[in-house]
Amino acid sequence: MSTMKAAVIYEAGGPEVLKVESRPIPKPEKGQVLIRVKAFGLNRSELFTRQGLSPNVKFPRVLGIEAVGLVEEAPGNEFQKGEMVATAMGGIGRVFDGGYAEYTCPPATQVQAIKTEIPWETFGAIPEMLQTAYGSLFKALLLKKGEHLLIRGGTTSVGLAAAAIAKNHGAQVSATSRRADREEMMRASGVDNFFLDKGELATEFRKKFPEGADKVLELVGVTSLKDSLKCVKEGGIACMTGMVGNKWSIDDFSPMDYIPTAVGLTTYAGDSVDFINTPLEEMAQQIKAGTLHVQIGKVFHLDDIVEAHRTMEENKAGGKIVVLT
Repeated sequence: MSTMKAAVIYEAGGPEVLKVESRPIPKPEKGQVLIRVKAFGLNRSELFTRQGLSPNVKFPRVLGIEAVGLVEEAPGNEFQKGEMVATAMGGIGRVFDGGYAEYTCPPATQVQAIKTEIPWETFGAIPEMLQTAYGSLFKALLLKKGEHLLIRGGTTSVGLAAAAIAKNHGAQVSATSRRADREEMMRASGVDNFFLDKGELATEFRKKFPEGADKVLELVGVTSLKDSLKCVKEGGIACMTGMVGNKWSIDDFSPMDYIPTAVGLTTYAGDSVDFINTPLEEMAQQIKAGTLHVQIGKVFHLDDIVEAHRTMEENKAGGKIVVLT
């Protein structure tokens, strides 16, 4: 077999611009790994790219900034055929064709092997999601055991993963959602204190926790960031990682007015080095043992990529969206 199925985008637009078609299977060079993709998760950055908001991404392109599967070929012998592997970041789905296909061919330096066997739909959910949650918590926020973490946007896939990881780390976890019916799902992921987000949170949060939170993970974005900063105690840190509010920049930014005294503000984007530094094998073991909860929202097949993207755009999943090939 010399061809594969892939979802290709030729122009920006709605979910329907993703076209499932036949393409040649990539031929790996030395230093690359040909992966037979078994599953991949959907990410909001791919939605933005599909909408034409990633000017550096040239079409046509096979999107997908992550993928999991089995090694088909590694000319440099970095991996053995049949090994379970994951890849994410480092230009996949942006600079070169990504995970929305039956095969992808990333650099070997951007691939992790996983020995713990977990279902493909679970494995497909974790590379980018856990990289983002882990990096936000420990690289950007420097989260320590016993600290109080507030997650703004707690029902996002990263928010649910961050809650589970932080709880396992020994933190107290508070989190928000705009929907009261999501409380039970969030508590199952490790959330101790649930807050219904009505747009303004700081007053209610400070009423319950007058001292504020040690760390705040902002996943809604600039639409709620100023209010989230008011929830941080002096000496604490807020990290903006997500932009589900679909706004990219702060209007009329005045630092003295915007950032409270003695509160740190940082961001986390993550790259291929951060992905390789994420202990996926350790977390896969925790998932299999039932000590790390991963909330999978909906599972689709590659043929249904348009519907999968529509579900992501409408925020209907209730967890990570995974696509099986």
